[in-house]
Amino acid sequence: MSRQSTASKESDKEFVELQWISVEPPRHDTTRRDDSSNPPSFRDSQFATILRRQRQRPADNSGVKHSPAIPSRFLNLTNSFEFAGWGSITRLKLSNEDHLAGAARIDHMQKSRVLGQFTASALAGNAVLGSVFYALPAVVAVGGIYSPISLFIATMVLFLWRPIMEELASALPISGAPYTYILNVSTKSFALIGAALLLLDFASTAIVSAATAASYLAGDVPLLPFPPWVGAVIVLLLFTVISLIGVRESARLALTVLSFHVLTMIVLAIVSFVHWAHIGNSQLKANWHLGRSQGSSLNSVARQIYYGICLGMLGLTGFECIPSYISRIKPGRFPKVLRNLHVPAILLNTTMMLLVLAMVPLDTILGGANVLSVLAQESGGVWLRIWIVVDAIIVLCGGVLTGILSACELLDQLALHRVIPQLFLKLLPKTGSPYVSVLSFVAFSGVLYASSGASLTIVSQMFSLVWLTVMALFPVSLLLLKFNRGRLPRGRKTRLVVLGLALATVPVVWAGNVAYEPRTAGYFAIYFIAIVAFFSATQNKVHLLRCVYWVYDQYPSLHKWRATQACDRKLINFMTSLKRQPVCILVRTDEINSLFHMVLYVQKNEETSYLKIIHFYDQEKEVPSELEANAKILDEAFPEITIDLILVDGFFEPINVAALSHNLGIPQSLMFMTCPGEHFAHDFAEIGTRIISL
Repeated sequence: MSRQSTASKESDKEFVELQWISVEPPRHDTTRRDDSSNPPSFRDSQFATILRRQRQRPADNSGVKHSPAIPSRFLNLTNSFEFAGWGSITRLKLSNEDHLAGAARIDHMQKSRVLGQFTASALAGNAVLGSVFYALPAVVAVGGIYSPISLFIATMVLFLWRPIMEELASALPISGAPYTYILNVSTKSFALIGAALLLLDFASTAIVSAATAASYLAGDVPLLPFPPWVGAVIVLLLFTVISLIGVRESARLALTVLSFHVLTMIVLAIVSFVHWAHIGNSQLKANWHLGRSQGSSLNSVARQIYYGICLGMLGLTGFECIPSYISRIKPGRFPKVLRNLHVPAILLNTTMMLLVLAMVPLDTILGGANVLSVLAQESGGVWLRIWIVVDAIIVLCGGVLTGILSACELLDQLALHRVIPQLFLKLLPKTGSPYVSVLSFVAFSGVLYASSGASLTIVSQMFSLVWLTVMALFPVSLLLLKFNRGRLPRGRKTRLVVLGLALATVPVVWAGNVAYEPRTAGYFAIYFIAIVAFFSATQNKVHLLRCVYWVYDQYPSLHKWRATQACDRKLINFMTSLKRQPVCILVRTDEINSLFHMVLYVQKNEETSYLKIIHFYDQEKEVPSELEANAKILDEAFPEITIDLILVDGFFEPINVAALSHNLGIPQSLMFMTCPGEHFAHDFAEIGTRIISL
């Protein structure tokens, strides 16, 4: 029997009508009501059909949503600017052209994974293993004779980070990490803070490498016709040209440079050990007694070792760059890349520091000389010193290449997420190099270098704090992934105690760097705040323009001028065009609480007034019964967003998602989905979307 509530009145058209459908209860239920005067209880009945009456709207879904309770905050703009139009419900059949385009995108993504374990190691390896030229002098200046101990402990600390980075890479093999990690496990605002740190880190990598190469040359060739800062600029410009030849070719060049550097260090180590065996331990004992005379108390020794560990982290700079281009690394190679760089870093830094103390007087080391070239002079002669200088210049220039290519991957992701203009996605026709990203990043690095007064000391001091903060993003990202995206499939799982130790290490080392040189924190804060402010402005373009228009709107006299009226219309049109750039959410069920939270995420993290809810269906699995009704409810619940529902005939698989992206003209980076589970049939990287909920 059907009963309609007598409480609904004809005059109130905004109330929801409900139709009760009584259902025969289970036979074992003995509590069936016989009193027909009351509606059936929840146990005895179910809502089989829910009739929802929508507000009157045009049949073609045109027109603007009305919200009389929320008037426009602008004096000269009506609600038509504040509130979006009505959404629609359509069914879509992807064409053959869409499928061909989708297949081409999948093929291009697979072919872009061109880096093996050695070429991928080389891109970051020149920064990691080349840092020995500027890390050793910095460490010995504070660690003294205990520098080998400090460097050994500093390099061993990375064993905490390797499992963390491996788990993140297996779960989210997307370039631009840790920015992209945070984007998939937290909010976009937090991710942009990570992007600011990464950009500052990559710029510091390029600047410190270029400036150190120039200063190394100036230290051994005093009659250079130009100052060191000019040499740094020349290096930056040279590797700008090299970066434009493409990623694969740049990786091969980087591998050649790294191979030459490794060979050089092996030769230097062998020659130095032979010379050490010949001269004995006299110089080492002299350095030991001199170092002990400067402070032999337990507190003094502990302080020297501690500061040495803090600055010894400079010998590991470059590791944070590896996940930034992980989507170009062949599957299964990432752990090997970390191993290929970590083990040599331990051996190289510790061994070279010990050899320097064994053969070079401590006063000479502390005097600011190029310690490895002096070591080469002492152990092998002029020929080896020249070789070391040439190697230093070449490998440090390779570090410039690491910074540029890593930054390009980050800028590419920021452009895909509409943080910066789409212009950054433009490629050179022949090499496929993102020339706008390359040129913009090098220009930014030049500005950063110039603003520091072309001071290598200032940039290096800031670099240590930037690197530590970036490394802290990895355990933070994994902690958020475990909590917010625990169902996401991944190859390995790191214990929480490892995360805790990594997170505890960062502030300890960070505080040591600041305590040793307090000005470092000031430089770091200035540059960091400036970049965050820039990204915040680019991310919130519409909001800033609305503020500009609001100020203009407060002066009615300005609206009478023809010039301002023209600017008025252009500004409104520009804001409207920015707001109407659509995004998608891919949904599986019709649960309104899940849909609501996904729409809320879009409202808080994306500047758009146009959202498309996508559901893939096939003949076996029909469309969920309440999806259409709930989409209409959400269309009313969010008056400032037009919400379309598109029902796509097909399976939810990578090629269909790519084909849909082509059909709608929306990049896959702006398609959002819930977290896939352990039984998800596809690799998340192949889908190419963003995860925004558990």
